[in-house]
Amino acid sequence: MASTSTAPDSPLYEWFPARLLQKKPRDKANPYAVVVLNQPLTSLEPAQRVWQRAQYRVAADGGANELHSAAKTAGQDFKDLDVIIGDLDSLRPDVQQYFEVEVDGRSTEVIHDSNQYSTDFTKAVKLVRDRKPGINVVALGGLGGRVDQGVSQLHHLYLFDERRRDATSGNYRIDWSDETAVYGSTFLLTSDSLTFLLLPGRHRIHVREKLGDGDSSQPTEEVFAKHIGILPMQGPSIITTTGLEWDITDWPTEFGGQMSTSNHVLPETQVVEVLTNRSVVFTIALKEEWQTK
Repeated sequence: MASTSTAPDSPLYEWFPARLLQKKPRDKANPYAVVVLNQPLTSLEPAQRVWQRAQYRVAADGGANELHSAAKTAGQDFKDLDVIIGDLDSLRPDVQQYFEVEVDGRSTEVIHDSNQYSTDFTKAVKLVRDRKPGINVVALGGLGGRVDQGVSQLHHLYLFDERRRDATSGNYRIDWSDETAVYGSTFLLTSDSLTFLLLPGRHRIHVREKLGDGDSSQPTEEVFAKHIGILPMQGPSIITTTGLEWDITDWPTEFGGQMSTSNHVLPETQVVEVLTNRSVVFTIALKEEWQTK
């Protein structure tokens, strides 16, 4: 890795995001829960792959409507949804009844949380982290719809994964049940991309893998296209990258200044490396055939 303004003893993070989406990954993805947001599920194949291997499944209020609407096209009933949570102002009565009907001895739990100072997304993630400590969260439908809603979902990445304390009160900005518990990462999956937060440090993002260790080993399934972006939403940052068509070194980036958007992963790249001194959003496009389904 090239020199960087980030301290040399920065933490190292290894990411294997393709394993979330591949039919036959080299190794299993780290345990995760699925949270379905109130946005149309326009690309069902990656969504169904993620759903199938999830350890826990939660709909944030109207996200249950979207599952119900997609069921016929998807060819599955999504009755293995564990929980619907939120203020329930978007949940349709017929959808609530559909999921509450018991099938094979189980039904979906419905939790009414009327807290107006917390979004349904936050309520769903907090529930996951309280009940399934340490696992990751994959949110489906995270960046569609209005611009302000999309920016809000990116804001939630910082809210969930940084766990910063409020500057005035000294308390965490979410009332976690156990503030000392280990917690996982949060991913936003849409029909176009997979997006997650890179904390300060060095990151090795495995965008491609081989099934074995030898040079002649066959590659695993390609699930990403070439386009990536690195967004300094927290403020001015300094980043260094390798593995991209336009790599950068000790590069200042900020809104209103320089930004690394529409960069390309090289065809031979297996690992994209990013070194950053502040938390930045990393987003990578899904393969094109998924973007049109």
